[in-house]
Amino acid sequence: MSVLRHLLMFVGLVRLEATASFSPGSRSILRDIGNAIADDQKDNAIELNATNFDSVFRDTPAKYAVLEFFAHWCPACRNYKPHYEKVARLFNGPDAVHPGLVLMARVDCAVKMNVKLCDKFSITHYPVLFWGPPRKFVGGSWGPKQDKSEIILMDDWRTSDLLLSWINKQIGSSYGLDDQKFGNDHLLPNMSDHEQISQALYDIEEATEEAFDIILSHKAIKSSETSTSFIRFLQLLVPHHPSKRCRKGSAEILLNFDELCPLGECSYGHDSAVENNTLRSFHICGKDLPRGYYMFCRGSKNETRGFSCGLWIMMHSLSVRIEDGESQFAFTAICDFINNFFMCDECRQHFHDMCLSVKTPFKKSRDIVLWLWSAHNKVNERLKKDEASLGTGDPKFPKMIWPPKQLCPSCYLSSTDWDHDEVYKFLKKYYGEKLVSSHKKNGDGGSKEEVVVAAAADEMAVPTNALVVPVGAALAIALASCAFGALACYWRTQQKNRKYYHNPHYLKRYNSNFMVMNTFSNNESEREKER
Repeated sequence: MSVLRHLLMFVGLVRLEATASFSPGSRSILRDIGNAIADDQKDNAIELNATNFDSVFRDTPAKYAVLEFFAHWCPACRNYKPHYEKVARLFNGPDAVHPGLVLMARVDCAVKMNVKLCDKFSITHYPVLFWGPPRKFVGGSWGPKQDKSEIILMDDWRTSDLLLSWINKQIGSSYGLDDQKFGNDHLLPNMSDHEQISQALYDIEEATEEAFDIILSHKAIKSSETSTSFIRFLQLLVPHHPSKRCRKGSAEILLNFDELCPLGECSYGHDSAVENNTLRSFHICGKDLPRGYYMFCRGSKNETRGFSCGLWIMMHSLSVRIEDGESQFAFTAICDFINNFFMCDECRQHFHDMCLSVKTPFKKSRDIVLWLWSAHNKVNERLKKDEASLGTGDPKFPKMIWPPKQLCPSCYLSSTDWDHDEVYKFLKKYYGEKLVSSHKKNGDGGSKEEVVVAAAADEMAVPTNALVVPVGAALAIALASCAFGALACYWRTQQKNRKYYHNPHYLKRYNSNFMVMNTFSNNESEREKER
């Protein structure tokens, strides 16, 4: 008994000494270590504040949003964060399992600059979660007595399981917390769902920006030939890219190209001090791109589809938007761009050979639409054989002759013969009207801010009805048209002075009798007549 008594006394003394030595300073050290560990784990939920709140919700490709209001000093909020992050990792960021579907964001109401923002949503306790379409949060608010609001106060979210279950009920999904990246459960093969083409608009933007980044990282514009090729492709993008902000970004680069790349020699500038005067200071489709992931073009494996798929869709969407007189110019611009800037050498050479096989200049827009469709199917046939023998294909998205019968029954005369008239109609609708209208239907139509393709939809439509507008609005439109016309005239004058516009190398390469045209000015003039 005495031995046991002495042992208990010894343990008590050790505890007392440990308690005495654990000073407030020691606790702060441990807290700092804990914070350092936490900081190494990047948050998946997007931290919003009063300055970026509207822009993030306006520009997100996601169809839905979860917004958490919290306070950093709130113990319950700190304890809930791991649950929220566990769900956020499924939807947010480049490593998201199901990207582009649900935006998960949070606002710290304990930060002074966010107080008014939190007041707009009637925040009286923490944490609070809301659900709704992203566009409804732009300039939005919420109140307990507010009727018919698309912003919903969430309940039953106290754990990650409950939160994900709540989301699944809203969108009719069956996602799990253990879902792994590239599971791709929410995207079916694109032959089975016409409406999925609406998501391709984001992939076209992503591929455009990624192509531009590749050009910059490889410093690929380094001669008069590559400079001319890049300019021609920009001249194609400015009037015909389906994304409004990509058209705008392309125009800005084109108008400043002489200063950025005098005599075809571009300054790329990795030094931040000189970056403002280089191509790196421009974003062809916006500062928030590239996002780092694809939606419609997402493969079931990390290395499949993605950029190459997005690039094909971009070229198809360009081909269906050109006019008859532009078909040869568009053909040459696309061929030159791939030949000079697509860095997969074998793919580039195959595409170049298909371009060289064309002996007669294109005259109708139909010509390039069907040629690009045929070229894409030839590439798919070749790659299908290679991937089958090497086992490198995507099991969920095998290469196929396109479109399949499920998507366009009328395109087939027999199992091996095509009705080219029907194929042309299908391609025009699918990559033109269908892509834009589906995107608008699934996007934020009706909000104050236009979706990025609203202008494209207007350009695709042929006006059949008179539009009544106020006199003030009509005058504003007239003044804007005059200003834009003056800018277009100035741009055309500048382009006519370019010595590389009559480069015989390109005339010879593709046997073209229609190589030089003012794509930007002509198209804008035609659209002004339509208006």
